[in-house]
Amino acid sequence: MPQISAIIPARNEEDNIEACVASLATQPEIAEIIVVNDQSTDRTGEMLARLSRTVPKLKILESTSLPAGWIGKNHAAWLGAQAANGDWLLFTDADTVHLPGSARHALDDAHNFDAALVSYSPEQITRSIAERALIPFVYCCLARKFDFARVNDPSLPDAAANGQFLMIYRDAYEKAGGHLAVANAVLEDVALARLVKQSGSRLHFASGQGIAQTRMYRSFAAMWQGWTKNLYLLLGGTRKGILQELLLAFPPAIFLIAAGIIMRGSAGLWLDALGILWLVGCHIAYGRELRRNRYSTRFIIYYVPGVCLYAAVVAASGWKYWRGKVLWKGREYPVGKL
Repeated sequence: MPQISAIIPARNEEDNIEACVASLATQPEIAEIIVVNDQSTDRTGEMLARLSRTVPKLKILESTSLPAGWIGKNHAAWLGAQAANGDWLLFTDADTVHLPGSARHALDDAHNFDAALVSYSPEQITRSIAERALIPFVYCCLARKFDFARVNDPSLPDAAANGQFLMIYRDAYEKAGGHLAVANAVLEDVALARLVKQSGSRLHFASGQGIAQTRMYRSFAAMWQGWTKNLYLLLGGTRKGILQELLLAFPPAIFLIAAGIIMRGSAGLWLDALGILWLVGCHIAYGRELRRNRYSTRFIIYYVPGVCLYAAVVAASGWKYWRGKVLWKGREYPVGKL
């Protein structure tokens, strides 16, 4: 049986690391679990020390400094890859829980689709109102830009992966240059997938329903910081892409309703009625998008706040890249300006 080395970059992950490690430890295909503690200042190190006494597969590495030109997560992943012994390298985030059989499923997909890189987009756990409004809306928008079929077609240049579950054959990883080749990439998963595909290897990118689950953010501040870091690049990394997304996402119905309220009278009532009908149609279309992307249609009630939050996050992401720097987990990284 091919052996998998699971690699987890961890920076201040005291709320997540135990569940992530436990979900990997019970899977026979996982030969070793390498956690790279990236200068955590919370109880992550303490929890890893305790886990190491009960999880024989667990290996702990300490990242003591961040070299110039590196993103912290990418450097931690690179350190883990250098210490790994498996035929396959499974890069995963500490906030991801791997469901039973997920490793076997990934190996089967690699074999069945002749893929050197297998990645899944995990089920998203949402608990707060803000999470339920924004996260399904974001993923429905991204699904239009990262179509699984196009990514998996070797004749097309489209490439994508999700760093929460990214399994890659060691030879393909080294051929593409590994994380060293994407050292300063904010979206290292997409950048690595692009290099792997360009090197001639096949990708298999699919839904992670029944394979992995994640709650990406545990506070509104973390969610805001995370999406404003990523969305500009996910939407193409151009000013034009940001403007187009804002125009596409924000329904004119809201402006019609606002105009009707301002105008009052019969004309205002007609505008309000037209806007409400239009908005009902938008809700129905969003329900279809939710179902297509395997979200519960109950999230339809969050459509309007989702639109508003999404527009705000997209605009803020563009502004951060215009300033030329993004912040993530206490570190500030320079990025190319708009």
